[in-house]
Amino acid sequence: MALAIARKDALAELRGRHAAVSTLFFAAVVLLLFGFALGPDAQLLADAAPGLLWLALVFAGVLAVNRLHLLETDDGALEQLALYPITRRAIYAGKAVGGFVVMLVLGLIVLSAVGILFAVDVVGALLPLLATVVLGAVGIAAVGTFYAGVTVRLRAREVMLPLLMLPVLAPLLLGAVKATAAALSGDPFGELGAWLQLLVAYDVVMLVAGAATYGYLLED
Repeated sequence: MALAIARKDALAELRGRHAAVSTLFFAAVVLLLFGFALGPDAQLLADAAPGLLWLALVFAGVLAVNRLHLLETDDGALEQLALYPITRRAIYAGKAVGGFVVMLVLGLIVLSAVGILFAVDVVGALLPLLATVVLGAVGIAAVGTFYAGVTVRLRAREVMLPLLMLPVLAPLLLGAVKATAAALSGDPFGELGAWLQLLVAYDVVMLVAGAATYGYLLED
């Protein structure tokens, strides 16, 4: 059942052309604006690329996970889903996996865009970069699914969701930026493994906490 929910959410988001294009457009605007602000210095842009990559992903991720819940809330489908004879953890897992798929696709596209726009060699460090993107996508989906459930019935949900999510995502943002920077620089100080371990620990904590508490949100 969790896989069915994940498949439905991921397909609904990825097939929604207007929604997908708006999310990608927003991520591109973030990259371009910060790129213009930093100026034409190629080395400065390359140094800032890890931070810009994850800022764009986090901000675009807020839009994506919010929409995954809004699609079902507007027509009452979320309440109907809660009535099915399945565990609340399965519902959380399904929606988190759906969010992960969307974030992974978005992350791969934005990573490619960063390599092109800022002349960064992402191919030379492809495996550690992919590992970082995967772990980052898991964390954003885990946190986003929970807080989207918290705010989905609020009138000011578009404002409250980023206010709640962004502080919690700060450790993930730090670890992902540091891991990306280490991967792009060839990991001269041997820090990459430690930052990836931080991301793994963060993902595990957020997934366990989200699965344990998400059911209470559906009952409110």
